[in-house]
Amino acid sequence: MTKPLEGIRIADFSHVIAGPLATQFLCQLGAEVIKIEPPQGDALRYYTQRAELRGMAEPFISTNAGKKSVVLDLKSEAGQAAAQAIVDRADVLVENFRPGVIKRLGLDAETQQARNPGLIHCSISGYGQQGPMRDFPAIDQIIQSVSGLMGLTGYDEGGGPLRVGFPIVDTYSALLSAFAILAAITQRERDPQNRGQVIDVAMLDAALVMMSSVVTPWMISGIAPERTGNRGFSRAPTADTFETADDPITLGVVQQYQYERLCEAMNRPDLLSDPRFATPDARLDNDTALQDQLTATFRTRGAADWEATLNAAGIPAGIVRSLPQAMDLDQLASRDLFDEVQVPGDAFAGRSAQVLRSGFRFDHDGPEVAGPPPTLGQHTDEVLASLGLAPPKETGH
Repeated sequence: MTKPLEGIRIADFSHVIAGPLATQFLCQLGAEVIKIEPPQGDALRYYTQRAELRGMAEPFISTNAGKKSVVLDLKSEAGQAAAQAIVDRADVLVENFRPGVIKRLGLDAETQQARNPGLIHCSISGYGQQGPMRDFPAIDQIIQSVSGLMGLTGYDEGGGPLRVGFPIVDTYSALLSAFAILAAITQRERDPQNRGQVIDVAMLDAALVMMSSVVTPWMISGIAPERTGNRGFSRAPTADTFETADDPITLGVVQQYQYERLCEAMNRPDLLSDPRFATPDARLDNDTALQDQLTATFRTRGAADWEATLNAAGIPAGIVRSLPQAMDLDQLASRDLFDEVQVPGDAFAGRSAQVLRSGFRFDHDGPEVAGPPPTLGQHTDEVLASLGLAPPKETGH
């Protein structure tokens, strides 16, 4: 069999994370992704703390591996003509310009679908193509703030709201965009007229969908969520993070049988017989007292010892690891999560780099990284020649 998206061509006008990560998921499933970059390149090429990697920054490598880079000056007539030729032969167009920019370039959905009725046109922006905030500029951190996500993160006392430690809205917007594009491809295949689709993804919308577990209670019952620190969604005092003799450990004990197993594994039968802690409601009413008792016991042993003991007893528990510690887990070696790619440029000197796959497995012909990340404009001549066009003079590569 072939990969699911072999034969699908994507004209990718997006930059930084949300758009490029969406097309990276599709690229791993076999789509040909033509990345159209301005002469200075995607800004993500320069998001690095290592000067020698500027132009091939670490996040750019993982987000763009396997794509083709074409440099076009979309402010010039030649650049616009070349872009049009690429879109004319594409199945999907993805862009994350500010609303209105794509129309000024003549690449808007209405214009393009008149030329290519089967085109799937996906726009990704901060607030979407309609509404009073449509023209507001936005990046991940702004949407974390505006959406209420940042207000939910952190502790209620001391410290205030906190940004999630990675671009979570960009990442979820990318997933949502890839999901929408896949749905639109399926829809087009089933349509007798083979019509395309116009997809409008707003990062603000995506953030609220991502937070549906707290947004829906607010909409239905008027219950406003509060910052709870490390306390779990269930609010059970046994779904929290506790100190041990060395590293912190997080518990996910939310059901009565799990609590009973916890008391047994900790050799604390008194915490089950004590009426203050015997039932879920009682534990909520006496959460501070229970957590003090649990912490005192957890401090008698190290986190690794507790993690092994509790998981063996069927109790959800995990050490609070740093990213390097998490990446060192033996579990990951069995998951086909990583690919090796050769990275061009003097900084790597022919060495390979590890990049992530899509995070799910197929029994066969599943997602995999198709090749190395492109240097800026690496495929300009190749792609334009295939369209019968000469390279525009402004490509400068």
